[in-house]
Amino acid sequence: MNSSDQKQQLHGASENADVSSKILNGKDCPIKGTNGGLVDMDDNSSYSSSEELDKTSVKDINPRFEEYKKKASIIVEEYFATDDVISTANELKDLEMSTYSYYFVKKLISMAMDRHDKEKEMAAVLLSSIYADVIDPRQVYMGFRKLVESADDLIVDIPDTVDVLALFIARAVVDDILPPAFLKKEADALPKGAKGIDVIKRAEKGYLSAPLHAEIIERRWGGSRNKTVEDVKAKIDNLLVEYAVSGDKKEAIRCINDLKVPFFHHEIVKRAIVMAMEQKKAESKLLDLLKTASEECLINSSQISKGFTRIIDMIDDLSLDIPNAKESLQSLISKAASEGWLCASSLKQVSFSDKKLVGESIVRAFKAKAQSIIQEYFLTGDVLEVNSCLESENLSSIPELKAVFVKRLITLAMDRKKREKEMASVLLSSLYFPVDDVVNGFTMLIESADDTALDNPIVVEDLAMFLARAVVDDVLAPLHLEEIGGGCLKPDSVGNQVLKMAKSLLNARLSGERILRCWGGGGSYTNGWAIEDVKDQIGKLLEEFESGGDTREACRCITELGMPFFHHEVVKKSLVIIIEKKQDRIWRLLEECFNTGIITQIQMSKGFGRVSESLDDLCLDVPDAKKQFGSLVERAKTVGWLDSSFSFNVNKTTYPTENGYH
Repeated sequence: MNSSDQKQQLHGASENADVSSKILNGKDCPIKGTNGGLVDMDDNSSYSSSEELDKTSVKDINPRFEEYKKKASIIVEEYFATDDVISTANELKDLEMSTYSYYFVKKLISMAMDRHDKEKEMAAVLLSSIYADVIDPRQVYMGFRKLVESADDLIVDIPDTVDVLALFIARAVVDDILPPAFLKKEADALPKGAKGIDVIKRAEKGYLSAPLHAEIIERRWGGSRNKTVEDVKAKIDNLLVEYAVSGDKKEAIRCINDLKVPFFHHEIVKRAIVMAMEQKKAESKLLDLLKTASEECLINSSQISKGFTRIIDMIDDLSLDIPNAKESLQSLISKAASEGWLCASSLKQVSFSDKKLVGESIVRAFKAKAQSIIQEYFLTGDVLEVNSCLESENLSSIPELKAVFVKRLITLAMDRKKREKEMASVLLSSLYFPVDDVVNGFTMLIESADDTALDNPIVVEDLAMFLARAVVDDVLAPLHLEEIGGGCLKPDSVGNQVLKMAKSLLNARLSGERILRCWGGGGSYTNGWAIEDVKDQIGKLLEEFESGGDTREACRCITELGMPFFHHEVVKKSLVIIIEKKQDRIWRLLEECFNTGIITQIQMSKGFGRVSESLDDLCLDVPDAKKQFGSLVERAKTVGWLDSSFSFNVNKTTYPTENGYH
């Protein structure tokens, strides 16, 4: 162990003593901004974790931290030896000690600083690749802060610490994993005369202020090998497209070699096979390329099997876009196995059950029906009729149907005027499909945005507004935007642009009001009510009833809303009141509404379902909310409000429902 490592070891106790408070405070830590950049967290946090630290003994923290430090050092050494980003990312995930990830950032860079340019570039690439997905942005920020604070110690063993660490900081800013504000904030926080101040000055004035600084910084350590996962995927796509056109196998093999990502060759296999399924004319060429790569030991058998396995895992999704995808994949597997470059016995079987085939047929038929239902809705504006048509389609039989409807609704609306766009948003908020189905629908829209852009030049603006409107209408939660992106979009893709714009719209001042009026409708239903107005009316009538109001009068008010498709909101708010205040009088109102036919079993199910999805949030205020809700479900089943098949998952994690993207 060199003296630098010894000093880092000595700092361990003090580091883990303040880690909890700094992480929980979120002080000086970055989050993603509206355009994919970074912004600073509010510096005025009032949270204090001193009580927590008093309750937590050093013995409880130190052993885990010491274990993490040892494992982190080993992982860094192995990464420098293998250059395997994916394996390194997986090993970090397996540690399951994300609280200490800042130490990995510090260790990675401090070890790279004492090595050649190759390792320095590798360290920068690794951080860029695992940022946010594996290591939280706050932890990256804290890791760089620790490095700056320890510059006086590092310079003892690494004489050019000021220059090298300054370049790492500049590179992090250019790679968008560290906010530019880090420089001023840390310079102000450091004691006078600290080497860290010199580091920050060098980063700011020596590197980031230079003309064409981004390109210079990226190439300083031989940046031509600067590969993120998305970069590699893009290069794989390019080489396969060029090969399919030219047929130059020798050039394609050379390109695969030049990628120098043997751990990621399964991606080449996967993309080549999917392309072969989509483009029958290119099938023989692509299979021949994979066969040659296997025979020349360029792609090993493990990577080939892994590539095919990944396609098998996603075959149901592929079947929606590629006719006879399963049959096509099975044929390709058979050909590869007969040619000797695939061990078919190592793969899972591709399912050809009648149920699946029937399901695919139902999806195709439903797409045509959905289009007809939506076009009629655009003419009549009759939300009730749409609800009735969808209920008759038995959408629960095939999980994809609701997502398909969402995609078709938005797609058709984007080709029409503002009136239809407003109507589509209103319909989406009144259907109250399960949130997973809406997420899947928007995911399909985002993934196909590049194709949509060929016919609709303003797809970015339109689709971003639909996403933002769904958040404002509480159809989606802000965090669902991350799920919709899925981390698999290319940086320059249309889908990625849509997500960035949606987040930007939600971050704008008075965003909720502006987005509600984006198409001139203000979120209005056909009877003139606005979404928030209806919710307020329901809340007020329940408050009046709770404080001694008349049951008959409450039922009359619910009926006069003229929105039977929105009665699940009455059920939801009533159940929340019952759980929070243990107010059984509200139950009697629901009983009267059900017995008189004001609230149907379908609306009851939707209302109970919405409460089920928000139970985690409710438990923050009412610890026994899940237990109470379970009793209410059983009680509702007994009186016939709910079907016996209704169930809820007490372990399900739900998203917050506040408007805006934070």
